[in-house]
Amino acid sequence: MEEKRLGRVLETERMNAALAWALVALVVVVAIASIPDGDLTWTAFCTGVAALALVPPVAYRNRRVMLPWEVLVVAFLPVLGHVLATWWLTTALATYLSVAALALVLVVELDVFTAVRMTDDVAAFIVVVTTMANAGLWALTQWLSDIYLGTTLVYVARPVTPAVDAASLNVLMWDFVAATGCGVAGAALFVLYFQRRVRANERFAAEVGE
Repeated sequence: MEEKRLGRVLETERMNAALAWALVALVVVVAIASIPDGDLTWTAFCTGVAALALVPPVAYRNRRVMLPWEVLVVAFLPVLGHVLATWWLTTALATYLSVAALALVLVVELDVFTAVRMTDDVAAFIVVVTTMANAGLWALTQWLSDIYLGTTLVYVARPVTPAVDAASLNVLMWDFVAATGCGVAGAALFVLYFQRRVRANERFAAEVGE
């Protein structure tokens, strides 16, 4: 009985909102702290994920209308790794799991917070495609940073010789493969978790669940 009562507490909108807001606050702090270091790409990433997380409460003018905190944890994996200095949270796999979670956030916001309704198959397809698109956009951002800011986010070394260019391209292509795999995992998460287990009228505010 105690376990069931605890489960109901974790499903209430107040508890979910408190955990979600704590995660958003952490991301905002990391974004602000990265500005003096001149890490513009990291600041942009943190700002983007925080902005996506804040769409629901801003749209409904209700601080309790938040995304499930579990999804935000996955979306913020690189941020948590940056804060905790944990290697496995900052690997390429964790980064693309985060990208997949961001795609999942977009689908959830469309499906739950707007009049748009999707079948499981359509939602899964959108998660995979959006993950691949986000990975491509992130790769382009990193490449532009390497070109204009002198970073080594895409190019593995400087100067960029033909050998370095080929090695960087190989790594980038495998990153796209990893991103696609994470997109498929994110699609499975949407189908198995959101569509089958989470009921909008329990997790979100009443006007959203209707």
